[in-house]
Amino acid sequence: MGNRVREGSGETRPRTELAREDLGPPGATRVGAGSGAVAGGGDHERTHAPARDPLPTRVWGLPALPPEYSRVLDDGLGCIVGASLTAEARTAVDDHVRMLLAWNNAINLSGIREADRIAREHVVDSLAALPLLRRARVAEFVDLGSGGGYPGLPLALALPARRALLVESTGKKARFLEVAVAAVGASDRVAVAAMRAEQLAADLRHRGRWQMVVARAVADLTELSELALPLLAPGGLLVAWKRQPLGEELARADRAVRQLGGRLTACEAVTVPGLEDHVLVVVEKTGRTPPEFPRDPAARRRRPLE
Repeated sequence: MGNRVREGSGETRPRTELAREDLGPPGATRVGAGSGAVAGGGDHERTHAPARDPLPTRVWGLPALPPEYSRVLDDGLGCIVGASLTAEARTAVDDHVRMLLAWNNAINLSGIREADRIAREHVVDSLAALPLLRRARVAEFVDLGSGGGYPGLPLALALPARRALLVESTGKKARFLEVAVAAVGASDRVAVAAMRAEQLAADLRHRGRWQMVVARAVADLTELSELALPLLAPGGLLVAWKRQPLGEELARADRAVRQLGGRLTACEAVTVPGLEDHVLVVVEKTGRTPPEFPRDPAARRRRPLE
């Protein structure tokens, strides 16, 4: 699998640099930005990009989801033992999808545009880990590279989580996440961090503090473990969404995971039709992660863990 992201298994891999400057809503102009002004021309007309309609910040007024979405979601959840949702959680999960569809054309949160495919390839795929989180009695977790909010937001809504942190380094995606969290009424327990994982791990309020880290289509398991294990408390778990075939990636990661203070403990198959090649890989934090980890992206490229 490596670092290649396959559409449908998750959001695009988050960037590891600092979040870009927030340029405001589509169509907004920046004072002094220089785009559209003719240099030195006080009498020349300024040209503007066509303005878009404002992106919604509330669910009210958004189109309803089609019946096919509900059918696919119900069928998928029916294949996962222990993935039942309360009526309140189901409404919030659906409202997240409605917000995603409303924003997707503007900021490309996902290449999947059809509601029924979102139901299977984002929502059901995310909630495939719900029984695992419930067995582990997880109440707090971090979602690294949350993108459009998967898997973190539906998991937080379904558990329900006491505290969840959605980490997304791309500014516009982070802005969507903040709006979506508020729109589904989860701001009291779900927060958004517009930063890279390396920054979060350097913060003593987060390093070694979390019960679980979840990550979907972020990086290969070796690199992902370097980013995630520093955040985990002893006994905490990393859950990584992966696809078969996976043998070579697991073999490469085994020694690196042990070097980082963890061990590979399980690979749980996803039993939903259409997601049969998806696997949840579980890594347990068993010891101390050396303080030099995670390294910056350039160092990881120059000296990958082996």
